[in-house]
Amino acid sequence: MAAMKLLAIETSCDETAAAVLGDDGNVLSNIVLSQDEVHAPYGGVVPELASRQHIKSIVYIVRESLDAAGAGLDGIDHFAVTQGPGLIGSLLVGLSFAKGLAYYQHKPLIGIDHVEAHIEAAFLENPDIAFPALALVVSGGHTSLYFMRERLSYEVLGRTRDDAAGEALDKIAKFLDLGYPGGPVIQRLAEPGDPSRFPFSVPRMSDRSLDFSFSGLKSAAIRTAREHKIAKGAAALADFLASFESAVVRALLDNLFAAAETCGPRSLLISGGVARNKRLRMEFERQSAARGYAAYIPSPKLCTDNAAMVGALAWARILAAPKSGRTPALDLELDAYPRQPI
Repeated sequence: MAAMKLLAIETSCDETAAAVLGDDGNVLSNIVLSQDEVHAPYGGVVPELASRQHIKSIVYIVRESLDAAGAGLDGIDHFAVTQGPGLIGSLLVGLSFAKGLAYYQHKPLIGIDHVEAHIEAAFLENPDIAFPALALVVSGGHTSLYFMRERLSYEVLGRTRDDAAGEALDKIAKFLDLGYPGGPVIQRLAEPGDPSRFPFSVPRMSDRSLDFSFSGLKSAAIRTAREHKIAKGAAALADFLASFESAVVRALLDNLFAAAETCGPRSLLISGGVARNKRLRMEFERQSAARGYAAYIPSPKLCTDNAAMVGALAWARILAAPKSGRTPALDLELDAYPRQPI
């Protein structure tokens, strides 16, 4: 019997991505086309431009993914696509294209939550993560904490009330005219800096919840930059950026470990685009080891938006179908959603 294959598509924001996975969960191809150059002049993602670029690129990206996997469209047994959250126009491009392929091939189509797929990225490289697990997803648009009692079980413990961590980094980079995307630029420029020079306070929720808020920290950073005349090329720029980056990392990890003390997980996970940040990765691994937690974080290439994580979550659901009673089917009623369900 021929091995089964799944084609996954991801277009939630400004990356057009497609991947092919085998039925053993092996990633046969994972193609990602970034739109950074398109959005860089604006200092952030322009939704209309993003959706137009997806329309231009999606056929070629899917074809390249199939070619790289040595697969033809007739050899695909399941299709998976990101439903949301994300930019509605971008999501609809991928969703509409996936529906067309699945309908033409008469094969099941599985809708996938983008944030849950980011969590699954950790399982791609570490399939034996012990449960219960606590996952922090941190990216340009999402900062959320999930408690997982078992595989495919997601209980939201906290989420951002305003700016996500990645948005705060991007906005500070834009304010200082440093370039886009802001996170990688800030990491590079902050590396030689002193993170203790500018003592930013870490935001706390007045109701003691595990929610996140980065708008106050962003505003404090802008005030500090103006007061100290921090600008592109300034002598204190590296110290300022290192201090701000450090404050963002502290805010993320303080909430993560506060949640861990409450729910007692066996494993901790961090995923999402901001999980590429070196300071965050080092501090997460150091503090997890000191507290006795097993810590997992995807390799940088799997932290950013990609279709392999979408396909991996779809395969996990296919494997769980006999137990759950939810057999994958050709669901043409799938719709996109811009925000995470409450």
